Amino acid sequence: MSQLHKSVSTLGELKKSSWQPQSVKEEIRSNLIAKIQSGEPLFPNIKGYDHSVIPQLQHALLAKHDFILLGLRGQAKTKILRQLVTFLDEYVPIVEGSQINDDPLHPVSKQARELVDKQGDETPIRWLHRSERYGEKLATPDTAVADLIGDIDPIKAASEKLHLADENVINFGLVPRTNRGIFGINELPDLQPRIQVALLNIMQERDIQIRGFNIRIPMDILMVFSANPEDYTNRGNIITPLKDRIDSQILTHYPKKMDIAMEITEQEAWISRGEDIEVVIPRIYKELLEQIVFVARDSEYIDQKSGVSTRMTITAMEQLISAAERRAILNGESTTVARITDVFHIVPALTGKLELVYEGEQEGVTNVAKHIIGKAIKTIFENYFPDPEEQKKQEGGSLYEPVLNWFANGNSLELADSLDQKQYQKKLQQIPELETIAQKYLEIPTAQDPAVMDFIIEALHQHSMLGKEDLDNQRSYSDMLGSVLGSMDDFDNLEDFTE
Repeated sequence: MSQLHKSVSTLGELKKSSWQPQSVKEEIRSNLIAKIQSGEPLFPNIKGYDHSVIPQLQHALLAKHDFILLGLRGQAKTKILRQLVTFLDEYVPIVEGSQINDDPLHPVSKQARELVDKQGDETPIRWLHRSERYGEKLATPDTAVADLIGDIDPIKAASEKLHLADENVINFGLVPRTNRGIFGINELPDLQPRIQVALLNIMQERDIQIRGFNIRIPMDILMVFSANPEDYTNRGNIITPLKDRIDSQILTHYPKKMDIAMEITEQEAWISRGEDIEVVIPRIYKELLEQIVFVARDSEYIDQKSGVSTRMTITAMEQLISAAERRAILNGESTTVARITDVFHIVPALTGKLELVYEGEQEGVTNVAKHIIGKAIKTIFENYFPDPEEQKKQEGGSLYEPVLNWFANGNSLELADSLDQKQYQKKLQQIPELETIAQKYLEIPTAQDPAVMDFIIEALHQHSMLGKEDLDNQRSYSDMLGSVLGSMDDFDNLEDFTE
């Protein structure tokens, strides 16, 4: 069967071959069953849905249902729809030249019927690859019925000297051109209601009607959709008759576990740059990026109805790598390790993807982004290291006491963004016991020690145990009490100046 496309080129040869026609949904069902039985991955590179979305997709396809994926932004809805094409046969025959992929044994368009009547068994056929059997339209308010279904083409009528009542003057839209395949509409609620009405016949009667023709052309097609629940109230709605005709509604979701989220970011982000510079990202930093998104999805400053896309972590990872990469280029280094400075350089990757509520708008999107990063640092820190607040209550003294005492003695840690790896490490190693703490609680290569030491210092700041001053290209950490007193001195000086 798989070699027929190489040996069969006419209708007569097709009739003598072993090929048997079947509907698209039956074809998908048969291939899905075969994949399940063989243990082949059904949706490669779709992670976190093994026990939720993917079983529901299997149920819908086995039932030969049209379906809609309903979920917030960045939940792989479009990616899933585009992978449905793998459940189609590799090749199917069509009447060569047909606009709507007519089955040679059962042509439905006037053009294909006339060709078969005229040439009989000599009618040429073409084998259509599965990649050509998927059509897609992003729903927009300006989408017209002609775009989706079709309309009369007066230019074609004039050039071919055909009457406007002749079916051959029909210019078919995207849906019929995907006949015998899969057609997806993304962001369905963005379609105006009168356009959604045009889909009703396809969904139930499985045919299309073209303006001006008293005919119904049968369609063999799997219709699939995607939508964001927020769109129902903000931009549009799915009309009730259409919603009723969509057989299955499948809810998507964001990754629920850290490891799954990290796998998705690793898979989707541009990490391997293929250049001469290697950027090493400690696992604790990878977890931090994912935690930033988890925090954002619970933040009172963020509009949770809009969601926080998985794309935010992907772009954040790429920004993190680029920040470290730029520093290595400036310092002429071939290897560098990500550090806290690089984490705060991802703010531009966050601000454009956060939909703020009123309180968030009052704070400002940049401040909200930094606040979220700070909360994520605290959470990840407490996953690996003892809670500094609890350590204060220890009879033998706090684990962090040597570090805090160093700052209390009037020392400060100044870390310029442009420090090379050796200078960066030297500055951090001057703080007593800091490296020991890093090595005690994290099993990491020695080269990553400075990045973890930097992480600990920032975490102590987030726990309000160290002061921090951010300058244009430098961070400065100092004793918390000294920072407060210094701020008061600045205020006093300001008052003297105004007097």
